[in-house]
Amino acid sequence: MIERCIDQLVMLGDPARAQDMRRYHKADRFYLGLSNPQINDLTQSWRSELDAPARVALADALWKTDVYEARLAAAKLLTQARIRPDDGPAWDLIASWTPDFDSWAIADHAAMAGQKRLVADPSRLDQVEKWVASDHMWTRRAAMVSTLPWTKQNHPKPEDLIIRDRVLGWAATLVPDRNWFIQKAIGWWLRELSKHDPDRTRAFIADYGPRMKPFAAKEAMRLLNKS
Repeated sequence: MIERCIDQLVMLGDPARAQDMRRYHKADRFYLGLSNPQINDLTQSWRSELDAPARVALADALWKTDVYEARLAAAKLLTQARIRPDDGPAWDLIASWTPDFDSWAIADHAAMAGQKRLVADPSRLDQVEKWVASDHMWTRRAAMVSTLPWTKQNHPKPEDLIIRDRVLGWAATLVPDRNWFIQKAIGWWLRELSKHDPDRTRAFIADYGPRMKPFAAKEAMRLLNKS
């Protein structure tokens, strides 16, 4: 299966686009030059052919190629609300990828796959909480990106509000981190939260906004400042 999937990716490749992507992403790996819609179409086709264990196995094999589009495809294969059985292998694989993150696109696609597995089993947040203290910047960022679903509920349950406050605590811990990608993730999380929970967003900015990078604090309040 992996050989056929790689052949399909290669057939859709665009060498000129691949060169542009390599310059843009600045990560030293092989690029084929596919667009996101092309990868989406392929992964949807593969997913329809495979049961959950086979999807996990294919995602693992794709990731190990270290080809840019193959890693995106690996994440997209596992980005689905329901995986049956969801007894751990898909989440364990996604979590195992974090040390390999070295660009925003790959890290964020994998974190989006992780979002679905966290919503399916919020007890996995105990593992994500450890990412906040990681020495690896992309792992720290993944802690915020993977928990974005808790910014988006219009009518959160009490347990969702507890998680929302828990992640805001992580964001507070990360405020002193001056890395642009970390600050961007904090601003992104708060901006999304502001659509559904403006009071918590304003309270966070009142306490921590002066210690955030100005662009991140501005991003957090962007939608609220328009209202």
